Amino acid sequence: MKIDTTDSPREEDEAFVVAQTRAFNEAFTTNDVRPLCSFARGPDGAIVGGLTAKTYWNYLDIAFLWVDESHRGAGIGQQLVQSAEAEAFRRGCRFALLDTFSFQARPFYERLGYRQFGQLTGFPGGHVRHYMTKELGRPELTLHAITSQTSR
Repeated sequence: MKIDTTDSPREEDEAFVVAQTRAFNEAFTTNDVRPLCSFARGPDGAIVGGLTAKTYWNYLDIAFLWVDESHRGAGIGQQLVQSAEAEAFRRGCRFALLDTFSFQARPFYERLGYRQFGQLTGFPGGHVRHYMTKELGRPELTLHAITSQTSR
């Protein structure tokens, strides 16, 4: 047996390991992993903000949230998160999870109802990685209220 460790794996090798892990997991739960992305676009169609996530096993798992610096503070991040939460709820998700570093957006997520359930220390610069979760309610009501506010 030979062990290969690399920072440039072949795409098909990585896909094989993911597929095998998911096949194993199916013995215990459903394989319902689906991508979910939300994008905010300017008048020219350029992306000024975006969120990437997956839904699976009753959870929305948020991976990345970004808003261009020139658009921060305008509520775009909140709209992106709440739009993803609403779609995840429609898909049957009842919870959301994410992680954020101490220099990123913990207070932002707390304002949206997320709470910390764990953290990791030891990162360069003394930064902390915060793990957060939220129970999803009826986000379509919140989303409707935000949409109404922004269309005024």
